[in-house]
Amino acid sequence: MPAEYVIVSASRKPKSRSRLMAAFLLEYYRAQRLEAALLDLRDVTLPFCDGDAAYGHPESVRCTAFLAEARVIIVATPVYNYDVNAAVKNLVELTGRSWENKVVGFVCAAGGLGSYMAVMSFANSLMLDFRCLVIPRFVYATSDDFQDDRISAEKIKQRLAELGEASVLVRYG
Repeated sequence: MPAEYVIVSASRKPKSRSRLMAAFLLEYYRAQRLEAALLDLRDVTLPFCDGDAAYGHPESVRCTAFLAEARVIIVATPVYNYDVNAAVKNLVELTGRSWENKVVGFVCAAGGLGSYMAVMSFANSLMLDFRCLVIPRFVYATSDDFQDDRISAEKIKQRLAELGEASVLVRYG
């Protein structure tokens, strides 16, 4: 189902904090009666990008078409080793051109405060390679912002809503 707003949940972890934030943002869009969908990478069996045959894999083709229909892509990712996770990097490698001229936002979950700028090299590559317009309103949350498998910090809920609002207001391409 094509959607104007696509949230990519990049975590492969069963109890994912970035997925909780993705779900919150999805509900935000739906409450605004916007066409929104979740691309949960747990449910997608993408091959590793090999620069060749992987592009023709049925899941690569499906994800490419799905992202191409979006105007806005929000990446909800865990931060591992001071970077976005490998699953979302692989997705971009396989779906490349479908990211062109998109509005892109970031929602990140990390264990601590030390990697709050982890998405910058990824964001830069999207801006330079695919002319994405990156919303400068990243949402970064740590384990302290969650309790009992839910977002407990009101400041994170507010920042997610602000990111959602910004993504609706920004027009590009």
